[in-house]
Amino acid sequence: MSEPSAEILAAFEAAKGFMPVGEGLALYAAAAEAAKLGLPLLEVGTYCGRSTILLADVARQAGTVAVTVDHHRGSEEQQPGWEYHDASVVDPEVGLMDTLPTFRRTLRKAGLEEHVIAVVGRSPQVAKVWGGQLGLVFVDGGHTDEHATNDYEGWAPKVAPGGLLVIHDVFPDPADGGQAPYRIYLRALESGDFEEISVTDSLRVLRRR
Repeated sequence: MSEPSAEILAAFEAAKGFMPVGEGLALYAAAAEAAKLGLPLLEVGTYCGRSTILLADVARQAGTVAVTVDHHRGSEEQQPGWEYHDASVVDPEVGLMDTLPTFRRTLRKAGLEEHVIAVVGRSPQVAKVWGGQLGLVFVDGGHTDEHATNDYEGWAPKVAPGGLLVIHDVFPDPADGGQAPYRIYLRALESGDFEEISVTDSLRVLRRR
């Protein structure tokens, strides 16, 4: 179960989103390992569900569930006038980003709706009311220091012993991308609570000691 089927990989590649295949395969392998704990697999930052397909397929096979946390109004770099803006996911009635309908269609096409709990809300608020432990936390939300720090402080403590913290868009060189995910990655290592177990391009997988 450490690699997705051809059908799941095709669904991942067809979904709207930004994660490259190599990082997706690394995420899938991490989720498959974390799922052995029998706990939910949670991602912060869902967008249109590209990575959710991978977590949901692992959850389906492992008899657990994938949880996604996103306000579905788009992160800062997805707003009008910015590099990653997609006008097709703007709600014309309110004039704001709304990726939730696309996300739901993505899961339905992949046949994975029943294996996902979609929480629509802001990460810090959801983290405050989330009581249980998690087998995996995948941080892929807002890329400002405020958002990345909130995601780390809110969710990293909920990773169960032996569970995995996965951080996306970690760029040690500022020329390659924003530094906020890199800073929380360093913070996780410096805490002594996590050890790094794999690096795939900008994806870092850390295990809670």
